[in-house]
Amino acid sequence: MTTEKEYKNLSKFLSFVLRHKPGTIGIELNENGWTDVDTLIEKCIEFGVFIDRDILNHIVSTNNKKRFSFNDSLNLIRANQGHSVGINLAYTSSNPPPILYHGTCVKFIDSILSSGLEKKDRHHVHLSSDLETAISVGSRHGKPFVFEILAEEMFENGFEFYLSDNQVWLTDHVPIRYLRKFTNNR
Repeated sequence: MTTEKEYKNLSKFLSFVLRHKPGTIGIELNENGWTDVDTLIEKCIEFGVFIDRDILNHIVSTNNKKRFSFNDSLNLIRANQGHSVGINLAYTSSNPPPILYHGTCVKFIDSILSSGLEKKDRHHVHLSSDLETAISVGSRHGKPFVFEILAEEMFENGFEFYLSDNQVWLTDHVPIRYLRKFTNNR
């Protein structure tokens, strides 16, 4: 029986493979980030990472960040966002809420205030519609800090926003003028 810790480790491994390094286990992602489920399972096992269809179904359905999706036929899988490999997730531009949030840690504040939020080696800057998620994200690397993003104003000024399958808001860049320090940081 697989433990929750093992599921978490498998989820992290799948994130690594499906978002950043599919070649590590010898799979390829198509232009939209999908790969064949049976091939993924086979290649994971060959690599020494035991996974089967039941384990994969559990990870996809219970991952609290909804990092993965199956296609309608359940024969393809992909990561929902956060890729550093060249793919097109075929998102449609969406009108964001007036305010979005970006969680980071305190040590990155000065860098962000000098250049805005940049996607760096990822496809997009990740934003959330709720404060708690932003705080949680910011806590990953130290004391959290949250920026408010004037998303509606950005959208009105021609910036595009996309909503991923797991409800993460995405954009290419957030210039400094659209950033506000959230005043109730913990």
